[in-house]
Amino acid sequence: MEENDIKAPPYTVSDRAMRCMVDIAVALERYRIVMEGPDGVRLRKINHIRTIRGTTAIEGNTLTEEQITAIISGKRVSGLKREIDEVKNAHCAYSEIETFNPYSMDDLLKAHGLMTDGLVDRPGKWRNCNVGVVGPSGEVYHMAPQWSLVPGLMVDLFRWLNETDAPMLIKSCVFHYEFEFIHPFPDGNGRTGRLWQTALLGSWRNEFYGAPVENIVWAHQREYYDAIRESAGKGDSGPFIDFMLDKILRTLKAKGEAYELSGKSRDKSRDKSRDKALRLIRKQPDITQAELALALGLSVKGIEKIIRQLKDANAIRRIGGKKMGLWEVVSQ
Repeated sequence: MEENDIKAPPYTVSDRAMRCMVDIAVALERYRIVMEGPDGVRLRKINHIRTIRGTTAIEGNTLTEEQITAIISGKRVSGLKREIDEVKNAHCAYSEIETFNPYSMDDLLKAHGLMTDGLVDRPGKWRNCNVGVVGPSGEVYHMAPQWSLVPGLMVDLFRWLNETDAPMLIKSCVFHYEFEFIHPFPDGNGRTGRLWQTALLGSWRNEFYGAPVENIVWAHQREYYDAIRESAGKGDSGPFIDFMLDKILRTLKAKGEAYELSGKSRDKSRDKSRDKALRLIRKQPDITQAELALALGLSVKGIEKIIRQLKDANAIRRIGGKKMGLWEVVSQ
């Protein structure tokens, strides 16, 4: 097959993206060490919950980590049936992720079917109507191509995916963006696109199957939709690549930096969670509560308690808003 025959999606790899790729390679090794350590099994279970929470919360699901844990354990939970079904379906899809061939369009249709079973009229089938990408406040970020074009566009996208020599970190981001641009399903596109990028990354490095990138994307939800809109406006997925690589890096560093702060000494009596949180905040002032929870292996509720304690002790203060602000360490 001639390279010129392949309809390559337009994308630009920026200097920022190149730096992120180098940093990801380093952070991935630190993350691997953590996940292969004595807490690895426990952390994978926690990360699975956080992945489900993140990817469904981006779409407006309000269930907490505690509720999701109970649902997966087969316990009864008070909540909207649709939200509970969304969690069950996401659990099912992510439990099967290592069995999917990420280069197979048939497997992607299967994944969408698992993710949306009982939630949409046509699970695992291309849309037969026109749709748009809608942001968290109801604003339309992008009108997707006409529905009749979807089958051909998806064939072209998978053909490129199978033939390109682009690094996995780049092509997984390009695929994710192009998938969201095409928006091939009437619903469940965001969840399926995020799942598929993880499937691609996991096929390259197994550690990504247990890395809750979706949870960190949720913590930066506004930026996620802004990156989609900016890329659509430019006709180039470069801004989305920059965004996703940054969030992949932050996901890996969250655990790796916690390891660097306390793993070498193994002195748990001196390195309490509050002290670790303070040190992480000092090192990364824009760190989110979701990232702190991931780094310290705690629930978001546990991190919220630690943040309150640090605020009450006048150890930290918030400068700016919840989404775009920074932490400032004001005392030892």
